[in-house]
Amino acid sequence: MKTPIVNGLRKYLESEKVRFHMPGHKGKTTLVNWGEFIPQMDVTELEGLDNLNNAKGIILESEQQSAQAFGAKQTFYTVNGTSGGIHVVIAAMTHYGDKILIQRNCHKSVYSAVILNRLRPEYVYPNYNTKNNITTGISPEDVESILKRDEEIKAVVVTHPSYYGICSDLEKIAEIVHRYNRVLIVDEAHGSHLKFSPKLPACALEAGADLVVQSTHKTLPSFTQTSMVHVGSDRVDIERLKDMFGLYQTTSPSYIFMASLEVARAFMEGEGVERLDDMIGEVKRTTDYLKTLDRVHIFDGDALDESIKAFDFTKMLINIDGITGTKLKEILREEYDINFELADYYYALALPSLMNEKEDFDKLIYAIEDIAKTKPIGKVKKLDISLPKPKIVVNMGDAYSGEKEVLPLRESIGRVSAGFIIPYPPGIPLIAPGEEITESICNSYDIYKENNVEIIGLVDYNRDMIKVVK
Repeated sequence: MKTPIVNGLRKYLESEKVRFHMPGHKGKTTLVNWGEFIPQMDVTELEGLDNLNNAKGIILESEQQSAQAFGAKQTFYTVNGTSGGIHVVIAAMTHYGDKILIQRNCHKSVYSAVILNRLRPEYVYPNYNTKNNITTGISPEDVESILKRDEEIKAVVVTHPSYYGICSDLEKIAEIVHRYNRVLIVDEAHGSHLKFSPKLPACALEAGADLVVQSTHKTLPSFTQTSMVHVGSDRVDIERLKDMFGLYQTTSPSYIFMASLEVARAFMEGEGVERLDDMIGEVKRTTDYLKTLDRVHIFDGDALDESIKAFDFTKMLINIDGITGTKLKEILREEYDINFELADYYYALALPSLMNEKEDFDKLIYAIEDIAKTKPIGKVKKLDISLPKPKIVVNMGDAYSGEKEVLPLRESIGRVSAGFIIPYPPGIPLIAPGEEITESICNSYDIYKENNVEIIGLVDYNRDMIKVVK
């Protein structure tokens, strides 16, 4: 029997690598011995088991318990991940052809929602911190300036926190958005844990968001593809939101997924809070020590960067002089059996959760210290990896669905893209359909490719082929 996926998974499990990557359960069966219930628990909408797309019984009760735990007016489970949740909430709060303001470094799912609903995007760009070589937060003043001059904008979509832990002044942004009678949608994919510790930045619901989508699987112990949509205000038309769930979400939702969402929530109402506090202590112990080492740098915010309101320090951004972030991630995987979440040109990102043990952090300390002491200092060129600001030439939906041709990327400079170029993770497009391809974008692409960052969206990655508007 040929099973390449199963074989690949077995090979990974046999390697026993330390997991500093999502999902948040880290492969542990601490909460539930899932092996005892799978595949028996994999059922359909039988009598007494309710229906996710028309919840009236046990699923509704579970969602209500989650709403209470997270501080929402209402909560909906999504088994299509936060990407599916983003599609639902943007469709619910806009109509075809509406204009929408989005944070340019948002996830690709937001761009997909723009295409699906033929929306017209306007962008608010984040700050690029040249001192630390990292994209940081967005300015509330920039949001207000755009809303003030453009009355057509119906909704604002921002990310909180970013993949790298950056939190903009969300409370002020919410106040501005509501003052201009718009709605605020927050992609809080990386912040489902924030609600459960006063040591962390305030969660989006506390800051005043109208709709929040969380990847429960990223930082809490539920299965990959499980997320929650939280309603934060009366500005949300609940019936329209339910209609959009029916339009976008699978009609065969996994009860295993829903059960894992419930278990994660129940855990956070009990001993999970203590486990989270222990993890926060381990992160602080680890980063405090790593900061004392020669060559090692930990980004945990910048007091002089006004775009950073708060920082989620459970995102451990590590830089070692003379080693690129992508190379550091590779060394940790191949020589120390430690898997990180992602890496860019400068940083490697460790993403712990409350399921990581003290031993995991000890192994990380040993590995980083050993690398800093033994690996030679290479030549890492100073590069600007800020987001390009391409010109919008054609509506995104029209460019995506219209006639196309395929060209080498360098030969397409000056043409209009009909596809995406997305380093993944973190899933933030360098260019989207409808935007002009420039030399700057090609240069940014080259940097990612040279440093072995996976790029999605191209027709042929090996030959750098991209779709352009014909």
